[in-house]
Amino acid sequence: MTKLSTAIFADIQNLYYTTREAYSANFDYNRFWADVSAQHDIVSAHAYAIDRGDEKQRQFQNILRAIGFDVKLKPFIQRSDGSSKGDWDVGITIDVIHAAQEVEHIILMSGDGDFTILVETLKERYNLPVTVYAVPQLTATSLMRSASNFVAIEEPLLLNYQPSFNR
Repeated sequence: MTKLSTAIFADIQNLYYTTREAYSANFDYNRFWADVSAQHDIVSAHAYAIDRGDEKQRQFQNILRAIGFDVKLKPFIQRSDGSSKGDWDVGITIDVIHAAQEVEHIILMSGDGDFTILVETLKERYNLPVTVYAVPQLTATSLMRSASNFVAIEEPLLLNYQPSFNR
C-alpha cells in the first residue's frame, strides 16, 4: 500500500476543550501519531495553540514537538471587558491552503464549523481528500458532512478516560 503524503493541522484549543467537555479526558497525541503515521507519510504537522506563559503548557508544547509537531503560538489576549481572544482559524486556513499544493491528503483536527468552507475548497479546487478528527457531539454537522472522512475522537484516542453513566 502506498502511503499518501499528508499534512496535519491541529487546533489545540478546540481539541482540549471538546475532549474535556465530552469525556473529562485529554486527547492522546502519541496514539494519534502512531495510528496516522502507520497509514500516511506525514510531510508536516502543525499544532496551533495559545500561549499563556504557563509552565505546564510549555511542557505540553515540548511533548508535541517531541512527537513531531511544529508548535505555533499566539499570545493570550485578555480584553478590558473580561473576555479573551485567541483563535487560530485564519492562520490555520492560510497554512492549509499553502500545504494543499504540496501534499496528497490533509488531516484537520478540529470540530469548528468555520472550517467547513476550507474543507469544501480543498476538495473542490485542489481535489484533496480531507480527514477531520473531532469529538462528534461537539462538531459542526456541516464540517462532518464536508469531510472526505470523519474520525470520531473517542476511545482509544483519549487519555485518562473514565466512562460514566451520568454523561
